[in-house]
Amino acid sequence: MQLLTADASPFARKVRVLIREANLLDAVEEVPVMTGPTAPDPTVVAANPLGKIPTLLRSDGPAIYDSRVITRFLNDHAATGFYPANRLWDVLTLEATADAMMEASVLRVYEGRVRPEGMRSEDWLEAQKGKADRALSVIEARWMSLMEGPLHMGQIAVGCALGYLDLRFPDEDWRGSNPTLAAWAASFAEREAMDATQPS
Repeated sequence: MQLLTADASPFARKVRVLIREANLLDAVEEVPVMTGPTAPDPTVVAANPLGKIPTLLRSDGPAIYDSRVITRFLNDHAATGFYPANRLWDVLTLEATADAMMEASVLRVYEGRVRPEGMRSEDWLEAQKGKADRALSVIEARWMSLMEGPLHMGQIAVGCALGYLDLRFPDEDWRGSNPTLAAWAASFAEREAMDATQPS
């Protein structure tokens, strides 16, 4: 299998962390691509009509895309248990919360990079930041008990979302308002798979 990926993508990083945690490096080749919202890579478009990464190429079937679909597929392939049946809906909700935080943050970056300066909407940018801020708050208030214990995909997704905030918005202090989550993040970032996928 081949994973079409990019170094800075938090969605791709989710999959790359799972690959390492599930010992699938020999089964999945990571193929870096240069792609963007207005100029998608032709290799990606050929496999995924949305032109988005990550995309997983298989020899025995069509490509799989959307990070949550890929992580579920690889979890089943490796039988890792990162989607535990006894906590499945909580883990899926936590992963969806982290993914929404990633999406809002990526959209903020795109607004600054792609849209001409005179057309940028500060209200829209603030709305996207608000989504991420609310996600952080709800994880701090409601989900920290789920952040402990055996590794699952919700934890991986949150770790990657927080890493993306630090990469793109280093001057924004999300830790000050979320001290319990901040302490968890510092510990989780030390995992070998997280360190190996840290964007350069």
